[in-house]
Amino acid sequence: MRVGSTFLAVAAAAAISGCGGAAESAAPSPSPSQDKRHQLEAAKADCMKQKGFEYVAFVQEFKGTDQDDKRAAGDYQAMQKYREKHGFGVFSRHVYPQAASRGADPVSNPNGKIQSSLSSAQMGAYRKALDACTSTSIKQVLGLEVKSDRDYYTLRNKAARKAVDGTLNTDPTLVELASAMATCLKGKGYSIADTTPAAMSGRGQKEFLVQEDKLGREQFDDVPDVTPPANEDEIPMYVAPNLTPEQARPYLQKEVEAALDDLECGKDFYAAYMPKESAIQKQVNDQFGM
Repeated sequence: MRVGSTFLAVAAAAAISGCGGAAESAAPSPSPSQDKRHQLEAAKADCMKQKGFEYVAFVQEFKGTDQDDKRAAGDYQAMQKYREKHGFGVFSRHVYPQAASRGADPVSNPNGKIQSSLSSAQMGAYRKALDACTSTSIKQVLGLEVKSDRDYYTLRNKAARKAVDGTLNTDPTLVELASAMATCLKGKGYSIADTTPAAMSGRGQKEFLVQEDKLGREQFDDVPDVTPPANEDEIPMYVAPNLTPEQARPYLQKEVEAALDDLECGKDFYAAYMPKESAIQKQVNDQFGM
């Protein structure tokens, strides 16, 4: 993990982890999401150049595996195999840091090197220009009014939540399966506050992100002791601690146990929910160029 206080967006892992689309060996036509992302980066680079700053248009490409696709479809065996090692994918990032970049193109973002070479004063001016160019490029390509990346992701989350609330959380079959999953987990001693399908799908990862955040806030002096409240559509921000693999393993062991219990109770639920949820997230990501 990166040294220092690192902020992680909860929704990012599931909702926008495929930014740029999957890389293909045959160089197919770009998806709507890829095309918009390339347009956004090109517009941002042009804007920065006009302001006198260096910025390289860069779109991170990702390669999904067959197992990734199966998990996204709610396949029990694929989900079980993943959870036996990674749990909900929280503390495993510390135990298996090399896995965090799995699927990503090995070419690193050149803009990180550009920014790391700037002084504090230069960085302040650079970030101000980048925020302005981000706003301008999103308006130009997507027609959205935003002031920053955070605004952009908030709008994206709002669209996704509206779609999920209007379809998945009102689907009678999913509601019944989510309720049965909650009953099963309560029988195993887990506390369940919200039994809507979307809440049941994300409850496990959220629980361990909160634990990770607590460790991070205890470790760093430059962040608040308590997670600042986020508005409904904002991406909750958590602080990731610096943990060695040895320090993180006890937490991961508990996470794996909880993730496998969650899967056993939700086997039927995930099989029905995941394909529909994945389709919604893809549709929203295509709309927002993610």
